[in-house]
Amino acid sequence: GDHLRRFATAPRARAAMAPKYVLGVDGGTGGIRAGLFEIATGAPVGFADTPYDTTHPEPGYAEQNPIDWWNGMGASVRRVLAETGVAPEDVAGLCCDTTCCSVVALDDAGDALMPCILWMDMRAAEQTEQVLATGDPALRVCGGGAGPVSAEWMIPKALWLKQKKPALFASAARVCEYQDYLNLKLTGVYCASLNNVAVRWHFVDGAAPKSLLEKLNLEELLDKWPKDVLAPGARVGAGLTEAAAAHLGLPVGLPVAQGGADAFIAMIGLGVIEPGQLALITGSSHLHLGVAPAGADVGGPGVFGSYLEALPGVAGVVEGGQTSTGSVVRWFKAVCGGDDAFYDDVNEAAARVPPGCEGLVVQEHLQGNRTPHVDPASRGAVVGLTLKHGRAHVYRAILEGISFGTRLIFDSMKDAGYVPESVTVAGGATNSELWLQIHADVAGVPFKRTRCADAPALGCAAL
Repeated sequence: GDHLRRFATAPRARAAMAPKYVLGVDGGTGGIRAGLFEIATGAPVGFADTPYDTTHPEPGYAEQNPIDWWNGMGASVRRVLAETGVAPEDVAGLCCDTTCCSVVALDDAGDALMPCILWMDMRAAEQTEQVLATGDPALRVCGGGAGPVSAEWMIPKALWLKQKKPALFASAARVCEYQDYLNLKLTGVYCASLNNVAVRWHFVDGAAPKSLLEKLNLEELLDKWPKDVLAPGARVGAGLTEAAAAHLGLPVGLPVAQGGADAFIAMIGLGVIEPGQLALITGSSHLHLGVAPAGADVGGPGVFGSYLEALPGVAGVVEGGQTSTGSVVRWFKAVCGGDDAFYDDVNEAAARVPPGCEGLVVQEHLQGNRTPHVDPASRGAVVGLTLKHGRAHVYRAILEGISFGTRLIFDSMKDAGYVPESVTVAGGATNSELWLQIHADVAGVPFKRTRCADAPALGCAAL
């Protein structure tokens, strides 16, 4: 489509006519997915997934092992090539997106010193208060400067590391994100994405928030962050190193393009690049990313943004989000001991439950609230249970609770001056007709689906 052409790096693609495909790699919460796409049409050729584990050592904590990401990427890339029969020399390049803000502390060799503090981890709640108390201008994107500040973001997590694990923090050569870790493994180049730093690191006009870090006595973080910041689509170093090429089964020097945060890169894959359009990215969490009109600095209580440098060619992005959505659905499946047929069975049964679930209400804050309350201490609730209620009632109440959380975010955006004209949805929720219909009914906005639901990987392919 036109949006793919707009973000394509045409001069580079035309310089090498022989390769026919590009790889888009989506590093998600539950696993890493490699997608192979035709250059000429943007059509998907095949996908391969490799799951990895998330652990919750304490309430509100969420951790992953970074080496699982790298091993998973190798497995997914090799498998998609094998299953599609595409020769490695027919691949023109690759690009990755990842969860954000998943923070890692690395040694000089680029290896993790501790488990990753995953994006959904809320341990830095205390540190968010310290960040907000600075009153620094870089906090503009957090409710117009009034806050709250999210515990999911880079600076609160880095501050937690310094205050709670000072020896480890001092010894860390690098403090960065999942995105930066992968690019370092792929190319040997330590760099950040302009997308990530604009939306989660409090960068302003592409520059690090020095005054904010000084007020927090966190200036040494500047030496641990990447010095180079590359826009999405920019080439990273000289491409794949020998070690990375051997790991992935691809040619040495294969071009690597900079990606960014999964949901933002998905906006490209969905074609959500015009003012008034909003991308609803569903997975373990929900992200609501709206394109703001040129020159409009949308912001206010309960809204993140506008991010003015989030994506190339997009004037500004306004954000809302729900921390635990698909993860609540998966949690319920696990609690029920569900098998492979669980979702089909429970969706069919829930469709027969009347709206409102006969008085049963679920609040989906099992991992806190991202927006509009920005409250890491908020917790989930199931209210109104009776002996009349069964599994299908609880399942539908979860879907309804998540959908009303989205409606609350849309109302907060409206109060801040942004009203979505259409919603384009991608991710796990698209697998449930029931959930999509509930979402659309509650939101009161037209919902659209695209032919390719793998929007993050497609966005990477376009870059």
